[in-house]
Formats: sequence, C-alpha cells, structure tokens
Amino acid sequence: MSTSRNGGLEVASLGLGGNIGDPPAAMARALRQLDRREDCRVLAVSRLYSTPPWGKTDQADFFNACALVETSLEPEALLDACLSIERDMKRERLERWGPRTIDIDILTFGSREQKTDKLELPHPRMTERSFVLMPLADIAPDLNVKGKSVGAWLAEADVAGIRVVRPNGDWWRVD
Repeated sequence: MSTSRNGGLEVASLGLGGNIGDPPAAMARALRQLDRREDCRVLAVSRLYSTPPWGKTDQADFFNACALVETSLEPEALLDACLSIERDMKRERLERWGPRTIDIDILTFGSREQKTDKLELPHPRMTERSFVLMPLADIAPDLNVKGKSVGAWLAEADVAGIRVVRPNGDWWRVD
C-alpha cells in the first residue's frame, strides 16, 4: 500500500460515469468498493445526473456523479485502486470518449498539483465539462480549482441537456 506522503489523510474528488449496461448500479458498486477499503472512505456523493455525451456525441447519454473520498493513499495508488475497480467491472478502453460501463477519474487530490505520465492533478479538462462541474458543485461548490471555485466554473458552463435522475446523494448505498 502506498500511503500519503504526509502520513495523514487527503480528500480527493472523483468523477464517475458510464453509458453501457446499468451505469448507476456500476457507479454505486464502485463507490461501495472504495468505501469498504481500509485506506479510503466515501465522505459525500452528489446527486445522480443524466448527461449528453461529450467529445464523441454519437452515443447514448451518460450517467454522471462525483464523490469526495478521504484516503491515506498517494494519488497514483488511488488511481490504481480506481483502475482495478474498473477492470473488475469489465471496463474496456476501446476509443477515447467512447461508450463505457464505468469510468472513475481523479479530479482533485487535496490542493496537490502534479503532472506525470500517469496522472495530472487537477484533472486537466474538468473545468470544461459541465457533466463534472454540476455534480461536483453538489458536494464541493467552494473547492478551488485553477484559481476559481467549482461553483464559479459551473456558472460559466453550458448545462443544456443535463438533468437530475436521483435527487439525493444516498443513491449509491442501495444494493
């Protein structure tokens, strides 16, 4: 286990999405798996949203949500945990921005800024994506990203076509 360099806990924000199979069930399962780990604890989960596809638009709408996770892991180790959950859920990476059963992105990790071959923090395109900003604003509207709050980024975003599917943040707890 790779633990946080300061030996303490950090709060990471995660973006979850999918548009194949039963994405809400897949995202709920992924969040429960993270929450069961000794090195992670889910602190908050946004409402569940239905969102139009982004980047590659000739596909089904997505379901999206965000979560805050307290972790003792380093960012790359948290990414490995998320990728392992994706693999367990049969995620296939066939095309960029293409259809998927589950996608888990690390959006922020405390106030850390880094750019490695494996992970860039904060997520390089999160401020351009209303399907990230809207659910993240549910749980962390004052989170500072690239010099502005998530709420301020959201106020400038095009949210056309995004709708709430589950109106509270407990949707992931139900099996």
